[in-house]
Amino acid sequence: MSAQQPRLGYTYVALSDVGRRRTSNQDSGYASPHLLVIADGMGGAAAGDLASSEVMHVVRRLDGPPPGDVIEALAGAVHRANDRLAEVIEEDPSVEGMGTTLTALLWNGAQFGLAHIGDSRAYLMRDGQLHQITKDHTLVQSLVDEGRLTREGARTHPNRSLILRVLLGRDESEPDLTLIEPHVGDRFLLCSDGLSDMVDDDAIAEVLRTAPNVDVAAVDLVQRALAGGGADNVTVILGEMVDAESPSDPELASADGQPMLVGAAAEQARPGRTSTTSTSLDAIPLSPDEVGADGEHGAVTRDIDPEALRYAPRAPRRHVWLRRLVITLIVVGLLATAAKLTWDWTQRQYYVGTEDGVVVIYRGLQADFPLIDVDSVEEVTDVQLDALPTFRANQVEQGIASSSLTDARDTVATLREIAARCADPAQANAPGNECGGVE
Repeated sequence: MSAQQPRLGYTYVALSDVGRRRTSNQDSGYASPHLLVIADGMGGAAAGDLASSEVMHVVRRLDGPPPGDVIEALAGAVHRANDRLAEVIEEDPSVEGMGTTLTALLWNGAQFGLAHIGDSRAYLMRDGQLHQITKDHTLVQSLVDEGRLTREGARTHPNRSLILRVLLGRDESEPDLTLIEPHVGDRFLLCSDGLSDMVDDDAIAEVLRTAPNVDVAAVDLVQRALAGGGADNVTVILGEMVDAESPSDPELASADGQPMLVGAAAEQARPGRTSTTSTSLDAIPLSPDEVGADGEHGAVTRDIDPEALRYAPRAPRRHVWLRRLVITLIVVGLLATAAKLTWDWTQRQYYVGTEDGVVVIYRGLQADFPLIDVDSVEEVTDVQLDALPTFRANQVEQGIASSSLTDARDTVATLREIAARCADPAQANAPGNECGGVE
């Protein structure tokens, strides 16, 4: 009989650094006993930090024991986060073009639900072997999948950072969703491309395999990314599966069980924010050839912020109000055209009815619509309603449909003949005559 499986929990840590060649942090990270999340904002001047921050603040509302299915909870959170970006852009069109990746692990006490979109990564270290458990939504990864590029070639491809799927707030890019069964000793790493571009998988595996705990591993990974160039923000979120019944190390950052919020989401002041921990490493000094002529570190300038080119170029929407006005006018025009065509059709219809006790010909439809008349008197005849037999008078009161004005006039001529016969005593009393019911 096998031993009872331990009740699982995990230790965790979140760490973020702005990098050596960035002046602001567009990454956001979060770690707690139920949730691990990373979001890497992009868009350069179009507020990538705002994008990752807003998405993070939506997704971290999941923090806590999931009320139901973790996959369903994650899918809903991703859609709500994308809607939030749309609201922000609606409020301030100047940030049109911002976007963010999102990778999240939600723990229900037995399984992790994983949601992923973009090129931030999730890794699993199990039994000494490193596994990338997310697929990059990038151009180069699609080329690798098609066999047109090797994994080694992908690392140096000039378009290696071009993302094909990302949260932009203006479309419904669906995330990858999956369940993961963890084991005691598993180590999970979520990281932005500031780590994976600077540190190869072998080096990441070495750190995760040998570090005594996640706190040490996080610091080591960020330091390696900075030493490798630190070209981008570097954010790592780590969790290590442990027996929840075993004593925890009081020296670990997660020993107090409080959530950790790092990066852009921690730096932006928001009312009612929960307790957070924002950690940053001091940047490793630049080499002499990386110091600018003015003597300042990181004086590497570009006409275009590379973050603005991370996802497939799409022209930002300008003059949103004008576009909406044009769309509204088009819709109104179509409705007006449809209404005009419908009205013209009704005015080609006729029926024979009555008004003030006289038989008349109406143009239009015999129908009651609020606030609009769809019929009008076309001709008033000399036929009195009370000169007709009851049966015919009832027909007229109900309306006798006609296919045309000529048809309506023929109907009136028939009614006139019937009225004339009923007015002649000799004909009215003739056998088979319908005048017996004249009103």
